[in-house]
Amino acid sequence: MHQLVNKINRQTDSLLVSIADYVIDTKISSEEALETARYVLMDTLGCGFLALRYPECTKHLGPIVPGTIVPNGSRVPGTQFVLDPVQAAFNIGCMIRWLDYNDTWLAAEWGHPSDNLGGILATADYISRNAIATGKEPISMKEVLTAMVKAHEIQGVLALQNSLNRNGLDHVLFVKVATAAVVTGMLGGTKEEVTNAVSNAWIDNSSLRTYRHFPNTGSRKSWAAGDATSRGVRLALMAVNGEMGYPTALTAPNWGFQDVLFNGKEIVLSQPFGSYVMENVLFKVSYPAEFHAQTAAECAVQLHRKVQHRLDEIKKIVITTHESAIRIIDKTGPLQNPADRDHCLQYITALGLIFGTVEADYYEDETAKDPRIDDLRDKMEVLEDPQYSIDYLDLNKRSIANAVQVFFTDGTSTPKVECEYPLGHRFRRDDGIPLLVKKFKENLVTRFPRKKASEIEKLLNNKERLRNLAVQEFMEHLIM
Repeated sequence: MHQLVNKINRQTDSLLVSIADYVIDTKISSEEALETARYVLMDTLGCGFLALRYPECTKHLGPIVPGTIVPNGSRVPGTQFVLDPVQAAFNIGCMIRWLDYNDTWLAAEWGHPSDNLGGILATADYISRNAIATGKEPISMKEVLTAMVKAHEIQGVLALQNSLNRNGLDHVLFVKVATAAVVTGMLGGTKEEVTNAVSNAWIDNSSLRTYRHFPNTGSRKSWAAGDATSRGVRLALMAVNGEMGYPTALTAPNWGFQDVLFNGKEIVLSQPFGSYVMENVLFKVSYPAEFHAQTAAECAVQLHRKVQHRLDEIKKIVITTHESAIRIIDKTGPLQNPADRDHCLQYITALGLIFGTVEADYYEDETAKDPRIDDLRDKMEVLEDPQYSIDYLDLNKRSIANAVQVFFTDGTSTPKVECEYPLGHRFRRDDGIPLLVKKFKENLVTRFPRKKASEIEKLLNNKERLRNLAVQEFMEHLIM
């Protein structure tokens, strides 16, 4: 076991050391991981551009104090804002998470590893612009892609066996930890400084999950990850400026994270850090909906033509799913706002059956007033298939299975349509990537004129050009 010893000879928590060793020492050699990171970059930016159509998102953007000027600051894609890297990380993180449309990781804990892009991209632009200003070499986009792989890995491996949600805590803690780690490395931090930043991230602990669940479901879930990645940047900047860390932040008796917030259980790493998470990450290719419902949406859309003219004849709709979906998004009764609706298995399934697709606008009040939606929700029965729950946690399968069957008042029924792996799954990359690129193109034109959108698209699709491009030049393509 690696050990770091601080000035008063106390052993540092092994998990902190493992993260620091990975950030500083590990070279990412997986071409699959780096290529997937390029698609993650493309998709995540596209999700942010689409979110800029929504005033409830854009009201959060810009400097904390209007009129603030930051020389050589970080640009916010799709806007004209130039901010300090902490606030820029919040802006970017808020954009990319707003519509619940960026990538996903499902395990004992859930989350969206591309949430870390807020901190990574803001910091990279800040580093590069200041390097140019002082006659030094900027960093390349390949370094950004590498940082993305590492942030995905830290967040995702922590999520494999450590369930924050079962303790009422939100998954964005793992975003904060991952961002703090990789950004400290990007800033030139040492292993000790990485452990210092990460220890402070654990001591911050996590927000409560209550804003994701009845009766408090609300829009905080759309900016919580931006908050976490920006805090990670702040802690990284403090660490490289010499701020101390806390060697036993996790394991200290009585006062450490494990005893205070994890019921005395150990935070474990079920496998070494590598590039597994980026290689296996899930893309939301088809529908802006909570990922546990993606295959249910696919099933419902397949059934649309069979039921669209018989909605009044429906007696019962059976959704067969896995335990995690039941725990997170099985909701009955009134849904208060878009944040509530896009995390409701029944609402999403009803959209697919009625409209033959699921779009972000369908979570807004205008569509939610359609009486057919709640009528179908009232007829839905949600059942667990134990095998679905087993396969969901199988590291060789990582399925997210759902099945939908509709029964009519005349005694007939549709076939039971089952989908184990959503379109964004690693097993369906060949089918999914062309649609991911199409999604990106469509999102680009919601923000940029077609000529500029085409230039950005070509840049993101040119692997070698992108990797070799300096970060500040890349960001110049993305500003308004």
